[in-house]
Amino acid sequence: MVLHATKIMSETRSYIISRLNPAVPRYYLFGLAGVFWTFAGLMLCARAILWLNAFSLNIELALAITSFAIAIIGYLFLFFKVVQKNIDRIGQLPENACVFAFTAWQGYLMIALMITIGVTLRNTSIPKYFLAVPYTTMGAILLIGSVRFFRQFATTMTRHKS
Repeated sequence: MVLHATKIMSETRSYIISRLNPAVPRYYLFGLAGVFWTFAGLMLCARAILWLNAFSLNIELALAITSFAIAIIGYLFLFFKVVQKNIDRIGQLPENACVFAFTAWQGYLMIALMITIGVTLRNTSIPKYFLAVPYTTMGAILLIGSVRFFRQFATTMTRHKS
């Protein structure tokens, strides 16, 4: 009797966990990562553009070009590896994976840390126009990285459909 009750409890727990785990086909995770990176990148760039409006158009353009140049270098030397690591990790997940697996759990810690730093910087006495270059740079890095996620999504989806 105890064995039967234990088995029923185990099956019930497994059923509940499977119902709470919103699984999607693995290739959707590449698209979700791309959407997330695009959203964050656009948000950062939009804030920076508002702060850059304090300058004349010539200075605004010079700072934006500088930010994008730094972003390309930062992406190539740091974030290219981060994106590739995530693409490789997602590629090794089961065919149907949890929708939240588009980033590793460490990625969620990094996201929380970056949001905390951003909110803290915005609430300091540092003039917003000083924050415009790092915000534009980080936003551009995220936008560049999102393109690789979208390309992987398109490639994987095409392979999956055929």
